[in-house]
Amino acid sequence: MSQAEFELKGSLFTLSALQMTEYDLNKLSAWLKAKVEQAPGFFHRAPLIINISALVDIDIDFTAIKAVVERHDFIFVGISGGNKAQKAVAKEAGLAVVAHSQDKVSSTKPTATNKPDQVIEKVVERTVEKLVEKPVFQPAKVVEHTIRSGQQIYAKDTDLIIKGQVSAGAEVIADGNIHIYGTLRGRAIAGAKGDTSARIYCSNLQAELVSINGNYWLSDSLQDKAWAQAASVRLVDDQLTVEDLK
Repeated sequence: MSQAEFELKGSLFTLSALQMTEYDLNKLSAWLKAKVEQAPGFFHRAPLIINISALVDIDIDFTAIKAVVERHDFIFVGISGGNKAQKAVAKEAGLAVVAHSQDKVSSTKPTATNKPDQVIEKVVERTVEKLVEKPVFQPAKVVEHTIRSGQQIYAKDTDLIIKGQVSAGAEVIADGNIHIYGTLRGRAIAGAKGDTSARIYCSNLQAELVSINGNYWLSDSLQDKAWAQAASVRLVDDQLTVEDLK
């Protein structure tokens, strides 16, 4: 056999992470419903990680949570945080257990206090960093007209320039920056392949959603941030920031 039929490679994917501070499935359902209504289509079949660090003293029914999450068209793929018992129950429910950012591994060599699965997590994490490559950017993609509701424009490995407006229900995506010389009423997603320096510029910010490298704000978070004004959106210390361009 000249070539391997299967090959395991490191990769990076954007996952939405939900911080669950209260174990109330009715409130969770209502919250997910509200988010989906604010940006219809954006969360369609979106993978979701739930952080349960604030619920370490609670017996959690992950099967029940999964039912609630999937009812709103998300895919519940795993948890982060939690105690050993909760992680064991999550694994029994078929969920992934994702290393929390505060979890520390002291060494890559197995010891009595350093379990093999912890070692694997750290090795894989380093391998991913080496394998991910920045895309080679091309000349900007220019769209001369308005993007209407239901339309989606994607600028692969480049910036996106739109001379018209982006209507409500429309979506524009770029691996680089997004420039909109009209009103942004729909959804704008920049840095889609992981470019944290990407920015979104628009002449009038009334967006349903803005996102850079997987960090996003819905319209309710934008109301007091240069709403209906010329604005730019960028990441500062992994947090979205909106700046008035006037």
